[in-house]
Formats: sequence, C-alpha cells, structure tokens
Amino acid sequence: MWRPCPEACSESEQLQFDRLILDILDETLSLQGRAHSYTRDTPLLGYVPELDSMAVVSLLGAFEDTLNIEIDYGEINADNFATVGSLTDFLGSKIREA
Repeated sequence: MWRPCPEACSESEQLQFDRLILDILDETLSLQGRAHSYTRDTPLLGYVPELDSMAVVSLLGAFEDTLNIEIDYGEINADNFATVGSLTDFLGSKIREA
C-alpha cells in the first residue's frame, strides 16, 4: 500500500508515486511495458486504445485496492484521465483526503 507524503511530496517521492501509477496502468491494461515510457504529459483517454469504459472500472478497483482509497464514481470524469499527470494528481488528492 502506498503511504502518501503529508502535504507536498519531494521530487523523488512524486516520481516514485508516478511509477506506481504507471505500474498499475501497465498491469491492468496489459500494456506489456508500454506505460513505463509514459510521462506526466502523456495523453491517456482517447489515445490509449486499451483504456475503454470497462478498463476505467478495472483501474478504479486497482487504484482503490493498491492505494487504500475510495473513489466515488461521481468524481470520475474525462479530465481525471486526460493525461498521466492529471490522473496521478487526482489520485494523490484522494490519498490526502483519506
């Protein structure tokens, strides 16, 4: 389980968190390592063919389990899944709320 930094993460902690999210994306979407080349600016929704509505549901479960958070489905929107950065920022905010 990921332990969040209190308020602001150091650069190395942010990189560690980003890598964790990329690992979850890669495994859940069966990207065969492709996610490891993604950056915070990499577009997701509409650009990664494996990321369809069913995959989003699977990802939400994986994020909830791994990060020990709860995500209300009403919070999910295209902006959260626009890029790797927007996704990690959203998930980081959920961790800080927990």
